[in-house]
Order: sequence, then structure tokens, then C-alpha cells
Amino acid sequence: MAETAVARETLFALRETIARLEGRPIPALAAAAHDMPADKPIMGSTDTAKRPSSRPMPEQQLLAIGVDDLDDALQGGLPLDALTEIRSLGLRDAGSASGFTLALAARLRAHASETTAAASPVLWIGDTVATMEAGLPYAIGIRDFGLEPADFLQASPRKLEDALWVAEAALGSAAFAVVILEVRGNPARFGLTESRRLALRAKAVGRPLFLLRQGGEEEASSALFRFSVEPAPSLARPLPDGSVLGGSIGHPAFRLTLEKSRNPAPLSITLEWNAHDRRFAPVLDTQRPAFPGEHAAHSGADLSASADRPDRTQAMGSVLAFNRQA
Repeated sequence: MAETAVARETLFALRETIARLEGRPIPALAAAAHDMPADKPIMGSTDTAKRPSSRPMPEQQLLAIGVDDLDDALQGGLPLDALTEIRSLGLRDAGSASGFTLALAARLRAHASETTAAASPVLWIGDTVATMEAGLPYAIGIRDFGLEPADFLQASPRKLEDALWVAEAALGSAAFAVVILEVRGNPARFGLTESRRLALRAKAVGRPLFLLRQGGEEEASSALFRFSVEPAPSLARPLPDGSVLGGSIGHPAFRLTLEKSRNPAPLSITLEWNAHDRRFAPVLDTQRPAFPGEHAAHSGADLSASADRPDRTQAMGSVLAFNRQA
């Protein structure tokens, strides 16, 4: 019994320390009442029927992607009170990773508008190093992915430490539908400790945080899920009669790999984003039409031989056989 009491007091102390770091102190007595087993009577009470009411835990809010295979791997969808990492393999794929992140933000705001009258804005935080290579968000491109520029705020701190502080403060304010933190590569000043702090803040306020890692490698973090995003060829634009417009470019497509999840094996899938309907749709290889005369930009066709060029390389002279040395 003494060891149990000591363990419980240690747990209360740890919870209060975490609560102070998160800016919302929790009384130890309230935590004790919450954690007390339901079959244990209240101290000082002789009526065994009077027991502390067990409050049900609130159901976790999830953002469904809308694709069954991916939602099953995510166990229902992306949690709206956690850290989700989205990374590109190289800086050349920064547009694809940014577009997928904007698509998730647009779907999140559409989901929020169904439950509230007015959805909160989106905050994009990019440190200077990331924006120098990947560029800044563009108003027309933001609208093409289903977001209104008036509901999109962008911050460019000069240092990574300032970007982390802005992200934590923005999560603490609970004024944004989602906070997007863009970093380049794997900086030494943003590791497991920093990601854990941001994840705790997101969990405390019940708001999502998207970590957009441009050109970074896999590393340990507190993200519940991590996506690897690569560009994928878009399908042709569909026409109202069901046919496709030859030579056209349809909705943006992404090649996703779910690298970190509760499932042991990664999942790879190609999705296209419909900004008008704000929904994802899977893309199969059999859906790609072959247009007449279609060829790659660099087909590698043979060119005619040059007329003024040196003759072919002549064979080397005769080979002499030397006696082996004794």
C-alpha cells in the first residue's frame, strides 16, 4: 500500500509539472479523483454506493482522408490534437509536399465549417532557411488548393528558435484551425525534445500541428504519423460526358508513403486532390490513358551521325607475350 501511494504521488507530481509547462495547472486533488478506481469508496464515507463518478474520456477528433485504405491505416484519420509530419525526399519535391499540406488544411477547414459557423484561419510558419529554397506561399496557388488567401496567415521568423516559439504560442492561443511549421532538412536545433514539446502543446489545446520537413531524412520525432510525399503524374481533365480532354492536366496528384504509423508495414498510395470538392481520390495505374502520339519530353531518340567527326577508335597494337619471371 505504501509503495502504491508513493507511486501515485509521483504520478501527480509529474502531471502537475507537465501542466505547468503547458500553462494550465491541474489541482492534484482533481487528478486524484479522476484516477481513483470506481470500485474504491470515498475515504470517510460509510455508504459503499457513494463512489466518485467516472467521467468518460472525450472522443478523439479525427480528420478522415476519405480513402478507405489510408483511413484504415490511420485508424480512422489524422488526429486533430497531435503532431503529424509531412516530408519531401528532396527540395525538388517541395511543391508536392507543400501542396499536400495545403490540401489537408483545406479539408480540415471544410470539416471545421460543418461543425462551427466560421472556421479559424490557417497559420503557416516557415523559417528563413526553408523559404530561401522552397519559396513562399503564393496567393493564387493557395486558392487553387481550396483555401482563401484571406483565411491564410504566414510568418517568416529569422531564426529556427523563433519559429519554434511562434508555433508553440500559436498552438497555445487555440486561434488557428491548424498550424503548419516548415523546416528544411534535419536541423540540430530541432530534435526529439523540441518535437515532444510541440506535441504536448498540441495535445493540451486540442489543435493539430503539421510539421512540413522539406528535403529531410527520417528521424525520431513525437509525430504520431509521418508521410513521405513525392510528385505523381496528373490524370487528364475529365469532361462532363465522361471522356477526358486529350493533352490536358487534371487535378494535382501525390505519391504518398505512410512511413510512421501503428501498422508495422508502410503503405504507399497515389492520390489526387479535387480542390472544388475538397476531397482526395485514389489513382490507379490502369486509369492513366495513353493518348495518340504521346511521348516523353526526353524520348531519347537517336540522332543522325555527325558528318565531320574523327574515325572510330583504332584497335591497339599487337600484344607481346613476355616470359614470366622465375
